[in-house]
Amino acid sequence: MQTDRRTFLMAGGATLAISTSGRLMAIPVANKPMVARIEPAIDDYWGAKVTDNYRWMENSKDRDWLPFLRTQNDFTRATIDAIPGRKALGERISALSGDAATTSKVVPAGDWLFYEQRPVGADNFKLFLRGPDGTVRALIDPTIMKIGDAHVSLDWWEPSFDGKHLAYGLSPAGSEASVLHIMEVATGTILPERIEKTDWGVTGWLPDGSGFFYIAFVNERGTPQFYLNSENRLHVLGTDPKTDKLMVKRGQWPQIPMEETQAAFIATTEGSSSVLIGVVDSRTEKALWTADLADFVSGKGVVNPVCGFDDLIVAQAIDKDDLYLLSNKGNARGRLLRTSAKAPELTTAREVVPEGQAVLEDVHVARDGLFLSFMDGGIQSLSRLSGEKVTPIAMPFDGAIDGVFTSSALDGAYLRLAGWLEPSGIWRIDAAGKVADTGITPRPPIDTSPYEAKRAFATAKDGVKIPYTLIYRKGMKPSGANPVLATGYGAYQYSATPRFGASLLPFLDAGGVYCNANVRGGGEYGRDWHKAGQKATKANTWRDLIAVCETLIVDKVTSPKHLAISGTSAGGVTVGRALTERPELFAAAISDVGWTNPIRYVVEQNVSDIDEWGPMVDAASFKIMYDMDAYQAIKPGTSYPAVLCVTGATDPRVAPWHVAKFAARLQAATSSRNPVLLRVDFDAGHGVGSTRTQRDALTADIHSFVLWRAGVKAFQPV
Repeated sequence: MQTDRRTFLMAGGATLAISTSGRLMAIPVANKPMVARIEPAIDDYWGAKVTDNYRWMENSKDRDWLPFLRTQNDFTRATIDAIPGRKALGERISALSGDAATTSKVVPAGDWLFYEQRPVGADNFKLFLRGPDGTVRALIDPTIMKIGDAHVSLDWWEPSFDGKHLAYGLSPAGSEASVLHIMEVATGTILPERIEKTDWGVTGWLPDGSGFFYIAFVNERGTPQFYLNSENRLHVLGTDPKTDKLMVKRGQWPQIPMEETQAAFIATTEGSSSVLIGVVDSRTEKALWTADLADFVSGKGVVNPVCGFDDLIVAQAIDKDDLYLLSNKGNARGRLLRTSAKAPELTTAREVVPEGQAVLEDVHVARDGLFLSFMDGGIQSLSRLSGEKVTPIAMPFDGAIDGVFTSSALDGAYLRLAGWLEPSGIWRIDAAGKVADTGITPRPPIDTSPYEAKRAFATAKDGVKIPYTLIYRKGMKPSGANPVLATGYGAYQYSATPRFGASLLPFLDAGGVYCNANVRGGGEYGRDWHKAGQKATKANTWRDLIAVCETLIVDKVTSPKHLAISGTSAGGVTVGRALTERPELFAAAISDVGWTNPIRYVVEQNVSDIDEWGPMVDAASFKIMYDMDAYQAIKPGTSYPAVLCVTGATDPRVAPWHVAKFAARLQAATSSRNPVLLRVDFDAGHGVGSTRTQRDALTADIHSFVLWRAGVKAFQPV
């Protein structure tokens, strides 16, 4: 019977749609996708036997792997393209996204301003340079590059302090498999050095611009060993990278203990003779040391211990001879400490900013003071510390401060600001604390006045208030029939903050309501909020999303037959377990590059981030990860809603087999006739380096899928 259920929607080679009257109607699709073969693998986890029918998908060289992906994607493509309204929705999304420029990062260096922007109408981000006279030129344009047949992505970049040189990484097809390049900025000349396996880029330039520190990966790409035992090296411009000096690796320094999953960064600060050495992993906390830069480079230096992981230091900054540390120990919402950079002593460090109501997230050094980022339930704010005085900065609107860019050689700061209905832009804080739009990102000709964003709270089963935001077209009625797409993330203490997206507006115009749930596991209320949705408490994350959805139903914003949920990356746990725990609550679910099979982390490249989830070392830790495993939670004979599973073939962060196995098991298990579709982009990875065209196509697919399954008339077959 299990084999029969794998043909869940193949009657007559058709997928199924629901008309507004509730009657099933067919969208004709000519070809059936390949049905995944069952080849059971049985594992014994401390006495618990677990069967995995699709283990073979973890081998990308398996004879059925590519045929399965291609036929599934072809079927998905034909099914979604046949949805009435999909074409018009996609065209509208493309037109709006093309009208909106996006600037992701700004770095002042010397007399220049470097900024990465996807200009109006462009298909990808480019790197620009603005000179002191205001003239602008493009330094790097990936849209005119190719690596084989694949598009090129600009993964990362970092100029020297004087702005004379630029290090940057390029990779094909959104793979994030960076190769480091170096440019002489004044002439645009590309130096001959190339350094492969530099996915995490440069960690600090030497003050004189003669070289830089970078993280190098030394193992085979695509294997679970790739991120393990990385090295931090020093490259001097004009020299052969093979001669680069090894600065920090595991076992090199007795004073700097490292585990194989950890990486070392070496950070420099303009105007300081001290250097910061840090050891990091997927945790927000880190271990730190300082050293005299010149001595450290020469190999004669002494490293001065600052803190270990148990000291809960989550951010740091050097300002001349002062070292500032953001501590969460005993103060889950953070406080700021100050000690000597040359002779740090954490136990006697002076508290300069005490813990407050909002979460202190980060510290940024400028010439006229320190800029402090705060978070309160998803909304961010900024203050400036000058001497002993903390002064709040008045923001032009409530939303996300999606980047603070400062230089110790310049007053003020650049900010990337965005709201749910405020297009993102680059703003500048002057010496007087006034915030003004720089105009670097032109405001798009998009009228957001017809829309509304409303913040509210749901009550979780344990009584905790869960914030969420609804975005919809004004005039939305509590009829219980509104198509809702609710999304949640909840991991790594990452906060889901306001993000304007022009591509969302056509969904709202079609009657859709977008819901952003600030579930536990994120950082919306600091360390405690993270720990309340991590490991043994991880169930709170998906149950918070369920609680928000139930609130929307009680309030008659929507009802189960009109409600869809989505999760991206680590949000695959959130959406996957909400789906498998309460399948009757939803009309549709989207797992976008979703992490859905956690107990198999040991065989994927991104094994280094396992501290967020595990590791599995005994029966108790196995049970924690098994309980969050959406793939294993799928039960045969269950009536699951429609599901769209999305992956990119070059994804280095969540292996494609997570999504493929999840789709295959759902297809085999569901007793309903609701479609389970697998969408594969063979020229994309985790979405980080995707082009605008790729992003628009994915958005159109997801939104038309939701509107179809939620019963919106214009998206139903006639």
